[in-house]
Amino acid sequence: MVDHTFLRRRGHLLAAACFATAVAAGSPGQAAEPITIGFGMALTGGLAAGGKTALLAMQIWQDDVNAKGGIMGRPVKLVYFDDQTNPATVPGLYTKLLEVDKVDIIVSGYGTNMIAPAMPVAISHDRLFFGLFGLAVNSQFHYPKYFSMLPTGPDPTHAFSEPFFKLALQGNPKPATVAIVGADAEYPKNATQGARDIATENGLKIVYDKSYPPSTADYSPIVHAIQATSPDIVFVASYPPDSAGMLRAATEIGLKTRYFGGGMVGLQFTPVKLQFGAKMNNVLDYDFWIPAPTMQFSGIMGFLEKYQAKAASEGVDPLGWYLPPFAYAELEVLGEAISGAQSLDQDKLADYIRSHSFKTIVGEVAFGKDGEWTKPRVLEVQWQGVKGNSLDDFKDTRSEVILEPAEYRTGQLIEPYSSAPK
Repeated sequence: MVDHTFLRRRGHLLAAACFATAVAAGSPGQAAEPITIGFGMALTGGLAAGGKTALLAMQIWQDDVNAKGGIMGRPVKLVYFDDQTNPATVPGLYTKLLEVDKVDIIVSGYGTNMIAPAMPVAISHDRLFFGLFGLAVNSQFHYPKYFSMLPTGPDPTHAFSEPFFKLALQGNPKPATVAIVGADAEYPKNATQGARDIATENGLKIVYDKSYPPSTADYSPIVHAIQATSPDIVFVASYPPDSAGMLRAATEIGLKTRYFGGGMVGLQFTPVKLQFGAKMNNVLDYDFWIPAPTMQFSGIMGFLEKYQAKAASEGVDPLGWYLPPFAYAELEVLGEAISGAQSLDQDKLADYIRSHSFKTIVGEVAFGKDGEWTKPRVLEVQWQGVKGNSLDDFKDTRSEVILEPAEYRTGQLIEPYSSAPK
């Protein structure tokens, strides 16, 4: 005869044991605590056109990772605030992220001017810190837990403008004079110092070398003053609002020079290209990635497909070539480091990142001195043959030619700048 009382008692014991095991292991219905990644980002102000694209890219990474089960069995969560493109907001914002929100990892917002004021906070809290498009930020701190997502290599101050001058100095006849101009802010100071050094080393006479306040509204007097010196080369280091102002003034005044551009942030943004159209012709400027046949890294076109599908509803750059791939790649490196180290310990993560290379959607990345890329890959591009102001004029690389480095070259230099139809 079957003892039902015994079976019921035995069943209750088994159920209790299973419940205890589930609690100990973490039940499927109980979500693991997320790994939190905190940052400020320019969602308003002069850098917002770039900052919003970076945020969308980071959100795509977050969704991609969580769809695959997260990292170390935990979801990832972005914790972010608007830095308003105001360096003064940055120290307080990162202090809050670390001391109040208690995020696991911090990364930067967009741009040198926003990264530099966060560095002392990261250092004082002994935290790993990634910088997104910061030029030579760590050259004064030498902080061992800083890593730069910017392909300017171990000597960023000079690598940034080197391709521009390399092209110009190949001119026949060789150029003799240069004008150097930039905003009175962190990034332009670093960029113009590099340009100044390269010009001096190559025997160029610097006929104009001045900065202007970032709040400048009218750039015509600056361009008139440059024009008066008749330079062969004009190197400009500027952020998006002043890049637009400088290009507009150069076009309206009819700046006569052989080579113009070099360090103009913002001309890479599709809305700026659409604004200026044919006025972009013959401008030389840096870039870091465009979808040329020579730059088809694994995974990048799939990322752009996701980005572009969301761009219209988010009201951001419809193409997303410039900043978004690197914002995504930065988090790819971070995610792989956490998985590889199997830890959120800041020292272990920094050691892992220093000792490994990473395959990302922007190519293979390895970090060296001061957390910079071991090998520079600054592109010098030139807009050529732009006819109008539609997306069709810029949606592929026919109108944006890579001139340097040679391994990525897709066309030949056109000069002088002033000969371009505007």
